[in-house]
Amino acid sequence: MTKKNACLASVALPVLIAIMLSAASSSVAANAQPSGATAGVKIDNFVFGPQTLTVPVGTTVTWTNSDDIPHTSVSTEGVFKSKVLDTDENFSYTFTKAGTYPYYCTIHPKMTGKVVVQ
Repeated sequence: MTKKNACLASVALPVLIAIMLSAASSSVAANAQPSGATAGVKIDNFVFGPQTLTVPVGTTVTWTNSDDIPHTSVSTEGVFKSKVLDTDENFSYTFTKAGTYPYYCTIHPKMTGKVVVQ
């Protein structure tokens, strides 16, 4: 190997390694769980809307009470529980595991909904 080729190789090799490491970290990030996603449920006229909400893992769901009377949003399995929400108040929960999460209003138990996390 000539001196010129050795010098070129000493510069090219670190650049090649940096490119490979960068590509490897990009593929890890592409396969990571989505984060920062948001979705909303509106509480109005004694209804959770939408009644069934499907979201990816890592999504933060916010329930907003647009009704003139108080409501709650409580998981039937004890996963999450809002305080009593007055008009225009909200409650948020981040879903970190896949599954189906049914919920209801403790003040008006016939009000039901569910979040499906995929």
